[in-house]
Amino acid sequence: MPDWSVYLVTGESLSAGRTTREIVAAAIEGGVGVVQLREKDRTVRERYEMGREIRAQCREAGVAFVVNDRVDLARALDADGVHLGDDDLPVPVARELLGAEAVIGRSVSTVEAAEAAADAGADYLGVGTVYRTQSKDDIPEADHGVGPERVAEIADAVDIPLVGIGGITAENAGEVAAAGADGVAVITAITRADDPGAATASLGEAVAEGKRERTSGPSQR
Repeated sequence: MPDWSVYLVTGESLSAGRTTREIVAAAIEGGVGVVQLREKDRTVRERYEMGREIRAQCREAGVAFVVNDRVDLARALDADGVHLGDDDLPVPVARELLGAEAVIGRSVSTVEAAEAAADAGADYLGVGTVYRTQSKDDIPEADHGVGPERVAEIADAVDIPLVGIGGITAENAGEVAAAGADGVAVITAITRADDPGAATASLGEAVAEGKRERTSGPSQR
């Protein structure tokens, strides 16, 4: 399984004028473990062309490469897996199409959804949004995120890896890991950083510190 500690979700329109290829290269230097091709504002053809480059970068570096939402695109790119949301294909269908070795993730925000995804065969969960995020347009203004408390509840309920996502920075990544997450998934904390490689490394350090805090505390996952 991948190193979940730092999970980059790509977004060229949120990359301060830099290409996704440049951001991914810097994140790899900084120690990223997973790269997800998202690029919601691009056509499928554009995502495919971009994905071919990103897949090559990830393969060379030994970093897991997954595709957001689109099982057909993941299959066309020979990606390591796919990350699914509520409106995407069910996990068992994605498994049938991509095979037993594919890494299949599922976005969840409740314990019930997490348990259902795990029972359906998901390999990992993206839990969130943990904090208020600026990278999604479909989140109500009043939604300030589920918080580390929900991360802890889900971590206690399932036995598969989970990454916290939504509004996460190097300043709060540690508390997400301390709550039970195996890592953090971010867009702008890396893509908008002056130095994406250093930002990736800082996130990794924060997650490692949070995990140390978790294992040395009174309760252990």
